[in-house]
Amino acid sequence: MSAARIVVVGDALLDRDVDGHSTRLSPDAPVPVVDVDDVFASPGGAGLAALLCAEPPAAGTVPGEVSVTLLAPVAADAAGHELAAALGDVALERLGHRGGTRTKTRVRSAGQTLVRVDEGGPGTPVGVSASHVAAVLAGADAVLVSDYGGGVTRDPAVRAALEAHARTGTVVWDPHPRGGPPVPGCALVTPNAAEAAHALGAPGTTAPRDLAGALRERWSARAVAVTAGAEGAHLATAAGTELVPAAPVRNTDPCGAGDRFASAAALALGAGADVTTAVETAVESAGQWVAAGGAATWRTRRAAGAADGPGLHPGAERLPRDVQDLLAGVRARGGKVVATGGCFDVLHAGHIASLDAARRLGDALVVLLNADGSVRRLKGPGRPVVGQQDRARVLAALRSVDAVVVFDEDDPRAALNLLRPDIWVKGGDYTPEQLPEAADVRGWGGEVTVLPYLSGRSTTAILQRAGRER
Repeated sequence: MSAARIVVVGDALLDRDVDGHSTRLSPDAPVPVVDVDDVFASPGGAGLAALLCAEPPAAGTVPGEVSVTLLAPVAADAAGHELAAALGDVALERLGHRGGTRTKTRVRSAGQTLVRVDEGGPGTPVGVSASHVAAVLAGADAVLVSDYGGGVTRDPAVRAALEAHARTGTVVWDPHPRGGPPVPGCALVTPNAAEAAHALGAPGTTAPRDLAGALRERWSARAVAVTAGAEGAHLATAAGTELVPAAPVRNTDPCGAGDRFASAAALALGAGADVTTAVETAVESAGQWVAAGGAATWRTRRAAGAADGPGLHPGAERLPRDVQDLLAGVRARGGKVVATGGCFDVLHAGHIASLDAARRLGDALVVLLNADGSVRRLKGPGRPVVGQQDRARVLAALRSVDAVVVFDEDDPRAALNLLRPDIWVKGGDYTPEQLPEAADVRGWGGEVTVLPYLSGRSTTAILQRAGRER
């Protein structure tokens, strides 16, 4: 099977994170002095969106293999060369760039941003050939327009090529208040609530649901999803408007969540998903991104390398990307990762009590979930009654659960050795010594904890009772 081809069009910039620690104030002004520990740089804007397309999320329907091309203005200066080199497997199609490379530098202490310094620009494209743009777009399974206000979406040649492509192809448009409006015929436009209100000149208190429907008409788009943070996304299509809810997350740094949302939606649509499924995938992926620590954690992990990043170990690169980011973020903050496992076939109060108790033992909870084949071998031919994809989605929506990993084996040891949690939690009336995985957990310095089941609650009892009542 050939790789799905995604083309990202937009404004690229260079993100820098200056990470350090602060223990004193400057003698010449009441400001903190940051002693620098590390400096990380990575493509931002459309560059970040392209990299995220090249690293599909664990959630939802996405292509197994992805070929990504970035079409963007890139300056011929040192920062521009650094940006281009950091794109890795993403193919770069350069447009002319007016001014120096746009660079955003964040100075951070103990994980908190103290100040951001912007330089370079304006980044407006120059010398654009419409035929060049059209040739790059040709044959794409999906085109993602990542607008960061630099001028790409206002360029007449770029707009003409995108409008022509939208008539027959799939275009996802992530807009910006300083950019041009989406061309007619976009498969999906993904403004946040503030961007949507700005586009309509509406008060900031206007309901996102109303904004989505109005913008679909204004932009002649096939669908518009107005993202509303922790609420989720309001999706307007020809059939009406619906809320795609988000699972609650604890981390409060949403930086890059819009890029994760738009890239996940483009990947899903490029793989043939319908727009509702694509937006469900995007909402879930954006939530996982925020829970894992956002763009700063992603850039730190990427700069260090997946296997050598903060708190990660050989083998961790085989875990889903969102789980790698979660591990890196928690351990970079000195926290503890807790894991538990099971079938979780028909979720009940006993499960909720155990998951809540497990989550309280640390800073993040990962559930290792038995795949359908594993449940069938353990529980019998009539189980599971709920498929693994739905079981994983329900678990991921719980406030106590930060990530879900599905495993095919009959016991969790292989998955545990990839995850290596600080605490492994099981429910039951046995001792830790009776668990075959206890030796593995203790081998990497982890703890094993057994929590008692909530009396009278079990999936088997629920199914037996349901059978008697039929």
